[in-house]
Amino acid sequence: MSAQMNTPVVRGACPRLSSPMQTGDGLLARLVPAGPMDIAAFAELCAAARKHGNGIMEISARGSLQVRGLNPTSAPIFASTVEGLDIDICGDVPVIASPLPDDDPSALLGAHAVAADLREAIAASGLILAPKLSVIVDGGGRLHLDALRADIRLCAVSTAEGPKLLVSLAGDAATATALGVVASHDASELVTNLLATIAAHGPAARASDVKVDAFQAVARACLAPTTRVAPRSPAEAIGLHRLKGGACAIGVALEFGQAHADDLMGLARIAAANGATWVASAPGRTLLLGPIDEMTGFVLATAADGLGFVVDARDARRRVVACPGTPSCASGLIAARALAADIAATLPASEAGIAVHVSGCTKGCAHPTAAPLTIVGTEQDYGIVHNGTARTRPERHVEASDLLAEINKMREPVNA
Repeated sequence: MSAQMNTPVVRGACPRLSSPMQTGDGLLARLVPAGPMDIAAFAELCAAARKHGNGIMEISARGSLQVRGLNPTSAPIFASTVEGLDIDICGDVPVIASPLPDDDPSALLGAHAVAADLREAIAASGLILAPKLSVIVDGGGRLHLDALRADIRLCAVSTAEGPKLLVSLAGDAATATALGVVASHDASELVTNLLATIAAHGPAARASDVKVDAFQAVARACLAPTTRVAPRSPAEAIGLHRLKGGACAIGVALEFGQAHADDLMGLARIAAANGATWVASAPGRTLLLGPIDEMTGFVLATAADGLGFVVDARDARRRVVACPGTPSCASGLIAARALAADIAATLPASEAGIAVHVSGCTKGCAHPTAAPLTIVGTEQDYGIVHNGTARTRPERHVEASDLLAEINKMREPVNA
């Protein structure tokens, strides 16, 4: 393992526990938890991140955990430590399930049970697949995964025969191509066949590179006709979520997706002292903890707020998305997250969604899609883009000293 650790992963591939990526503040390792983690094991993970890295931890937009500041010596030790913890981590093909456990009363079926079967079948298949390929299993509950893109999507839907899984390809819930509906007990075989079809097009192939006819040919035997699914309101992990049996889970967000291991450990310890047994990273750079009772939810929300976490979905910090920027990212040209904090302080609280994207460079890693306002770091100044991405050519450039004035001047169109 140590030989792998000394060779940073190639850009464009995914940084993993065993093959971290070189960036501005050292090596970055990414873990995709296969479900809720034992709360004590999560605290040990945070302690390892502090000991072997720089203590900075992140939750990505897709719910992955990232540990920063590792080095060629500490990275293999960190990996070995994590492998010894009671944390189930996805293999080479991330199979992302709904973030709440399978006792979510709003779910139509148990996404984690389906996902576990899929991981086992994929591992046994021996298929060689693209590094960024992913599968989603959405149990149909309130914390749905509609906003996440995936090569293969399975989403629970109601049918006359009971809950089944709508299978679609290459996109999010709005853009993916629907194939049909499958019974949950047939899902593993179907997904393995679909992945084999992708693999037949080469080790770098994605679902979008394969014609739908090829998928239909291997899937037709176990699929029923497609079911129409109405669009759902955006999922919001922040706040209290009911579980079966009267228990609850609480969701909080990391400020701009980042927190120190000490603060995460502190929150986990307070939650554990109040009865929580698990922690789950979730899409939208959020963290779920449970099971707890409703009154404990207020205690944890107060504690999380004191530690700097976002506990209100209307918090203005949720309206700004930012990458690490300089000096954490080798590609960053501006201190994106520090600037994001300054910008958030000028914005009113709102549930309107992302208003501003601060990108350290033109790659736009934190928010690849368009935002009402994007600020892009350049070698000399800040590029301003309206209703575009970080890759869009800036409409104009401003100096650092004029940036906040520019933001204030544009507040009305941003909030419109």
